[in-house]
Amino acid sequence: MKKKYSILLLATLSIITFITLIPTISAKSSNLSDSQFELKPLPYAYDALEPYIDKETMMLHHDKHEKAYLDNLNKAISKYPELYKMGIEGMLKDLNSVPEDIRETVKNNAGGVYNHEFFWSIMSPEQNQTPSGDLLKAINKDFQSFDNFKTKFKEAALGRFGSGWAFLVKDKDGKLSIISTANQDSPISQGLTPILGIDVWEHAYYLKYQNKRGDYIDNWWNVVNWKQAENNYSDKK
Repeated sequence: MKKKYSILLLATLSIITFITLIPTISAKSSNLSDSQFELKPLPYAYDALEPYIDKETMMLHHDKHEKAYLDNLNKAISKYPELYKMGIEGMLKDLNSVPEDIRETVKNNAGGVYNHEFFWSIMSPEQNQTPSGDLLKAINKDFQSFDNFKTKFKEAALGRFGSGWAFLVKDKDGKLSIISTANQDSPISQGLTPILGIDVWEHAYYLKYQNKRGDYIDNWWNVVNWKQAENNYSDKK
């Protein structure tokens, strides 16, 4: 009898302990889920950049392509949840701190998320803006003229073989330069501050422009958010 009672008591205690732990387990799972990176909405409507960038391209670009980078990033760092504390920008600025077995995956996918969020911010429905202030002065200083800058920027964007980006960047001394990066490589991994940038992956323009990358670049200037570019140059958020 005593033996049966002991077994029953142990079973009851085990059930109570398990029930007590359920909220703790759920809380841990919830916290992990809450810490995952989430897709940010576009800062404007999908059709806001028409007629230069079409609605369908923006929907696919944001909802499918950027979302895929985000999902891949969350999956890659799920076994190292402490990386969420670094943030996307932090990981890209210090890739050596990312475990080697996922470093390349993080570089590609965190870069894909960062570059696209930057890209959305550097375009605006307020079309046909022009640069001004300190940024325009710096452009004229480092590229002789705004028109010369646009020519060199287009050359960099056209010259990127395959997929990648062209960026106007600022170094630690404040000097401007134009760089072209492959795939989803980000300027911040090179210690550079991006001022503006254009995505020249085919998914960014092919539905509207097919293989005419040059036409896409020429029309893209109409939606550049020069106010944000000035903030980027002045380190204003």
